[in-house]
Amino acid sequence: MKRILALALALLMLVAAVGCGKKKRVPITLTLSTEDSEAIMRAAGITLPDEATAAGANSTVTWMCWYDNFHNYKENEVLNTGYWTFTNKYHGDIVWEETTYENFRDDLANLLLAGTPPDFTPTGIAQILVFPMACIKGTYQPIDDYIDYTTPLYEGMADAAEYFALGDMHFAIINDLTFKDVVPYNRRVMNEWGFDDPYELYMNDDWTWDKVTEMALDFSDGDDNRYAFDGWYVPMACAEQSTGEYIIEKDENGNYYSNIDDPLIETAENMIYQWVKDDLFYHEGNDYWANRNNAQYGAGVKDGKCLFWICDISGFRLPTDEMADIWGDMAQGEFMFVPLPRHESGDGNYYLSANPTGYMMVKNAPNPEGVALLAMCERFKIIDPTVVSIDKKQLKEKYLWTDEMLDMYDHCNELVQENIRIYNTGDIPENLRTAYDHLDWDIRRGGAAKTWAQLKEEFGEQLDYYCDALNSDIATYIETGSIG
Repeated sequence: MKRILALALALLMLVAAVGCGKKKRVPITLTLSTEDSEAIMRAAGITLPDEATAAGANSTVTWMCWYDNFHNYKENEVLNTGYWTFTNKYHGDIVWEETTYENFRDDLANLLLAGTPPDFTPTGIAQILVFPMACIKGTYQPIDDYIDYTTPLYEGMADAAEYFALGDMHFAIINDLTFKDVVPYNRRVMNEWGFDDPYELYMNDDWTWDKVTEMALDFSDGDDNRYAFDGWYVPMACAEQSTGEYIIEKDENGNYYSNIDDPLIETAENMIYQWVKDDLFYHEGNDYWANRNNAQYGAGVKDGKCLFWICDISGFRLPTDEMADIWGDMAQGEFMFVPLPRHESGDGNYYLSANPTGYMMVKNAPNPEGVALLAMCERFKIIDPTVVSIDKKQLKEKYLWTDEMLDMYDHCNELVQENIRIYNTGDIPENLRTAYDHLDWDIRRGGAAKTWAQLKEEFGEQLDYYCDALNSDIATYIETGSIG
């Protein structure tokens, strides 16, 4: 009886959530030229399964996420050629189960409890919600029966897939490895301040955190509400991405361990500490967690109030009207981006964190074959030169990306492939998350109230203890299929 009441309550909550939600957006249909359409179909015929026999063809899959990167809602958006192939070659379709980032876990749990799960959700940056604990707790299912990382289609993705493995079970469909955070900037603002163009600095191997600090000190002025840095990701970009090191690491056996004694991380953390002391971060009053315009990506960059809003590419891969409002005039060549700077005390290399893009297959997904087929279409557009050229043409024609930007995009992806490094701090247990967050955020968030040495002293033992506890849970799950 209690189970029936719980199920009824979950259904009621789900209906209420949907009924009270905002009005759903209506997608529009964009088309490719006949020439491009025929080119994609010819290439797909060589690389992808035959449409008459492919498992998952002529079916619909349900995508649950806080964003929809399949459908289009404006005429000036880029068309997703992977989804286009799925619909045109295999006559498949996607239903968007809309949620919010904040409500994602609860909404998904309610659907699972009601016995109406969606088919798939994102991975990549969204690993903060999906691995490893959500897999251990039964939210997601292994994908090994549907995706073979030894095939030519998925060549090069096997190492990244291991980041989402528990024993021999793989839980993520990795379609691509792009880069996480880079440094976007406005060239007009740089020129007005007399700064060297970061692109030129990078090409001359002079793009370093010391150079960034020099620019930030010249630029920042709290009395004018002008700060060099904004965004959540600056500390992580500095201490955990550009160093090539992470506060929590995994060994060759998949065990988590603390890396807080790494000297390069300490160098970076001490630099962040000094940046906060020098008042280089945007903050509202004394709240060092605040971001301008409610944390709008790029806020202040076009207006010369922020020099560097470090973020991933989704923050600036926007239609030209939105770019002009936030980042700068694309037609005038104001916008550019470069990799994260290198640390002078490092090994001389530039490092970027890999952002694995792909899908997690929900436990008891109604149409796993459809998800796998869609993933193949997405993977196909990543590796086939014909589709790559069409996607680049869309970026140039619709978003006004320059050849320099496209070349930099390719170069950043090459940096990622040279040394695959992915965050290990996704969906980790709450106690481990709390200890990690203090180490990762408190120098900035606390207004540099504590040094890195003090943070290590306070939270280092906790990090070790809870890493061991997580390793124990993973071992139990691999052995028994449950953690009780």
